[in-house]
Amino acid sequence: MNFDKLIDHFKLDKQEFYFQFNSHPNYPSALAFSDTLNFLGLKNDAYELDKEYWDELPEEYMALVDNSFSLVKKKGNDFTIYSDKIKTLNKEDLYKNSGDFVLLFEKTENVKTTSFFNFKPFIYLVFGIIILFSFLQFTWYESVFNILSLVGVYISLELFNQKFGQESAVVSNICGGAANSSSQSSCSKIFSSDKTDVLGLKLSDFSLIYFLGITFIGLVLPQSQFILRITAIISILVIFYSFYVQVFVEKSLCRVCLVIIFVLLAQIAISSFFFNMESTLAVVFITAILFISLFFMVAFLNNLMNQKEELKKSNAKNLRFKRNYDLFKRELTDKEKIEFTDNKTFFLGSKEAKLHISVVSNPYCGFCKDAHKIVEDLLLQYPDEISAQMRFNYSNERADEKYTQLISDFLSIYKNKKQKEFLKVVDIWFKNRDENEIKIKSGSENLQDLTNVIQMTAENSSAGLTFTPVFIINGYQFPDKYDREDIHYFISELIEDEDF
Repeated sequence: MNFDKLIDHFKLDKQEFYFQFNSHPNYPSALAFSDTLNFLGLKNDAYELDKEYWDELPEEYMALVDNSFSLVKKKGNDFTIYSDKIKTLNKEDLYKNSGDFVLLFEKTENVKTTSFFNFKPFIYLVFGIIILFSFLQFTWYESVFNILSLVGVYISLELFNQKFGQESAVVSNICGGAANSSSQSSCSKIFSSDKTDVLGLKLSDFSLIYFLGITFIGLVLPQSQFILRITAIISILVIFYSFYVQVFVEKSLCRVCLVIIFVLLAQIAISSFFFNMESTLAVVFITAILFISLFFMVAFLNNLMNQKEELKKSNAKNLRFKRNYDLFKRELTDKEKIEFTDNKTFFLGSKEAKLHISVVSNPYCGFCKDAHKIVEDLLLQYPDEISAQMRFNYSNERADEKYTQLISDFLSIYKNKKQKEFLKVVDIWFKNRDENEIKIKSGSENLQDLTNVIQMTAENSSAGLTFTPVFIINGYQFPDKYDREDIHYFISELIEDEDF
């Protein structure tokens, strides 16, 4: 399934979305889709709704249109559909091509948006510098030859990345984009029919090696016109091979291939009319070393990326097993239930919440920072469904003056200020570890009565909860076989589980 348009609309992390969706135990169901959006912060609820009630739906919702999960946006009497492509349908066509599945969503503040580094601006900057250098340093025909080489490098890089699941807007547009699926499929057909295999490299990979090589030669070796002319002439063999595959074998033209062929023909023409035939043995030797090095470098990267893809697929399959809710619930409820008498001290969230999380921690515990962050995020994402209690381990017999003052300040802030402010102060503490900063925020000069905190610590100790941090969910200790971060994958099902 392709959700690129949908992901782009919500500015979600594309790699994270596909990984979480593919690793869901119920992949590729509507439940997997809904849970993935919830995990990324796009809170939603799914319904089976007859068409007669669709007029009452909000301006934006998700539905199964043409068997694809799609975002539906109402614009007047028409509907814009975002799925594998963007299209516009009238009301009659929308209802005709849709099932009864409807997903209503609410975008929260903590949506996980695209976060990985974008290398495209850096690549454009490098290309711009190379083009400027060419026009300042070389003749006009040498500059045009170098620019054509850069065009070949860019398209070849896009094809190389596309092999490993990274969609290329450039390749899609050249092939016809979403508006012309036949052109798109013809490109894919030609690429998949490539039988070239040298250390795992396809013809498109050799295109990357070729254009990288002649770009370097054209820029760095001023006495290399003879080499560039010879390599351009040799590329005629590749042009004939490509035409043979497209016209006689697959009987379908690939627009990307035609663009590369045009670049090669233009370079053949320029080199034939303007480049000289002078060269030296040193230039030939350097050229040979360069192309051999590029070949093994691209082969290494190709092998590395293939291994990464295999590991990703294997990891996704393993995670489907690990994220099975029934297995998690069995592990969670396997231990004896813990009952606390004090559920009021440092209590956060709705008192009517079905799910209650207790986090046993210590302000000076390095690992507790991430545990508190998880609880904070869950309270923000599910304010009505989840409550929490921070159960700090504190003993007046072993604690020093600083620790006693810190717990007192926490208690003062909790009693006299809003819960959000208390959560913010705890977050600030784990970031800065500055007792004076917390004391200033509390604004209290007197020590609070810490009897409840001491009794809470005694309860923790009686239950064997001396190591921190520990999550307790509705009285059940979070299983050791799972990472604390895994709670995000099960939280929706825990909330909906009537038997838990």
